[in-house]
Amino acid sequence: MEKLRIALPLFGLLLLAAACNKKADFNYYYYEPADYALISQHLNLPEIPDDYRAQLPTHIANLGLAARPVEQDKAILGRVLFYDKSLSKDGTISCASCHKQELAFSDNAKVSTGVFNRAGDRNSIALGSVLNFSAYYGTDLFGPSGVPFFWDNRAGTATEQNLASMTNPKEMDMSHSDIVSAVQSKAYYAPLFKMAFGSEQINSERVSDAIAEFVNAIGSYKSKFDKEAEKAIGYNVYSNNEYKSFSGFTAQENAGKNLFLANCASCHSPTQSRPAKMKANNGLDIATTDAGVGGITGVSADQGTFKVPLLRNIEITAPYMHDGRFATLEEVVEHYNSGIQAHPNLSEELRAPGGGPLRLNLSENDKKALVAFLKTLTDTELIADTRFSNPFK
Repeated sequence: MEKLRIALPLFGLLLLAAACNKKADFNYYYYEPADYALISQHLNLPEIPDDYRAQLPTHIANLGLAARPVEQDKAILGRVLFYDKSLSKDGTISCASCHKQELAFSDNAKVSTGVFNRAGDRNSIALGSVLNFSAYYGTDLFGPSGVPFFWDNRAGTATEQNLASMTNPKEMDMSHSDIVSAVQSKAYYAPLFKMAFGSEQINSERVSDAIAEFVNAIGSYKSKFDKEAEKAIGYNVYSNNEYKSFSGFTAQENAGKNLFLANCASCHSPTQSRPAKMKANNGLDIATTDAGVGGITGVSADQGTFKVPLLRNIEITAPYMHDGRFATLEEVVEHYNSGIQAHPNLSEELRAPGGGPLRLNLSENDKKALVAFLKTLTDTELIADTRFSNPFK
């Protein structure tokens, strides 16, 4: 009987050890060994897949925003496709060529260069300016309230956006059949498509879907601003006194924040959660040189209007505006301080009481404070996050 008492706990330990080993085997063999050996010849993908789930901070969740659950295997595949230069006509351009992680997924050129050194039409929008695409972008998720893509708001979803870029003659210049052929030529894509979609079938819709899933996993919400806002949470954090003076901000940063709330937040969001406006004209020119949204809608009131982005990571996403005309944040601030032009469609927020262009008449200290605040929106964790880095060896 005594031997039996000893044996039973020992048997239990052996079962526990077996269970642990089984779990380890399951994790190790997430990919079939032969598939992972093939993948590993070309890609730095971990044996245990990266976790692309996003948990938005409470100060954002309190506003009713939430990140959509990510299909992990699609995001993994999408990451590879996002960085794959073979998805361009001359094999030199990938999505990441114009959306560089170290620049918060923006480009430091006024206008990005596509295949065969063809110049694009507008500055590349920083993907890292967005809180989280799945939280409010794309009409497939939110109906007409979803924020559309591109400076002229012409694409309703992330799938429409990336397919438009891949087929644009000035960007990647691929046909749907070109896309399929390029992906089919790489043997390591077969197991990745099988993991993502349940079969190895490759088509342009699946390619676009996977890239969209990766883009929807990108989000920026770990800046100094977010960390301070999180500490100041109240029932209505954005109107309480704690929000107006963050304890971890310098006096200059708090002064800049209050200037931002008074002069900029009505378009760009006081919370950096979702833009307050879909489109606006910010007085860059007196006459429309680029029709912007109006070029898509044909509506006269839309002529010269463009997407209103969030300002997350603006410190590292120069040059600025749809045409990249401003090289520094100081130039941007000075535009709004003294340089707004009387465009016929100038947004009301930028008009003085008499209807003409607004002049803020900020002091030099005010302008420096505003720039200091904008720099608190930089998310250094995003630009170093290996989940979003180039996976190619």
